[in-house]
Amino acid sequence: MLVILVFLVALVYASVGHGGASGYLAVMALSGNNSPTQMSTSALLLNVLVAGTAWLTFWRAGHGSFSLLWPFALTSIPAAVLGGWLPVSTQLYRRLLAACLLVAAARLCLPTLRDHERPTAPPLAVALPVGGVLGVVSGIVGVGGGIFLSPLMVLMRWADVKRTAAVSAAFIVVNSLAGLAGRLIAGRLLISWLTPLVITAFVGGVVGSQLGANHFSGLWLRRLLALVLVVAASKLALTHA
Repeated sequence: MLVILVFLVALVYASVGHGGASGYLAVMALSGNNSPTQMSTSALLLNVLVAGTAWLTFWRAGHGSFSLLWPFALTSIPAAVLGGWLPVSTQLYRRLLAACLLVAAARLCLPTLRDHERPTAPPLAVALPVGGVLGVVSGIVGVGGGIFLSPLMVLMRWADVKRTAAVSAAFIVVNSLAGLAGRLIAGRLLISWLTPLVITAFVGGVVGSQLGANHFSGLWLRRLLALVLVVAASKLALTHA
């Protein structure tokens, strides 16, 4: 069951340019056998692998945009290092994680949007602070920040759906690496039992990124994963209220 869940998480998230950290964290939260440090470190490691695969696939398909990526990444990278370094209590971590899982679930429930308006890149005065805030949250919780950036980019019409996926994948990789660096500096880079499942995550990431870059992904599949995230968030909220 664990192998199936990790494969499903990687496949679905990679199809929309994400690494799947929130999904992996949900799996670990449901198991209840991991510390926050182990959970976030393992999720970030898998994030780099799966989002890196999605990044390569979407950018090879011609959907990448460095000019759109760099303003967000410029402030998010040092902020993610800071977030990964900051010591956070178990109670606060689980509350932040529950909130992130609910945001991820809402994102997955949204249908694939069609491009009908010309996108406009955000000004630096907006992109820089947004990147900083997302970087801190990403570093603390152990996610790449794509679950927040991608819906924001679509809703604000900063990019079309394919370009949003491509930029989000790159954003997730750099933030995940920065978050791991912060944990390494703080001496809290702990690996849990999920890490050996990198092969499963890699296969799911390859399949999902190919589907997302070149085909349509099923809405019902994303909604099924969203249900898992909601259950995990509810477990966190009820167990540690």
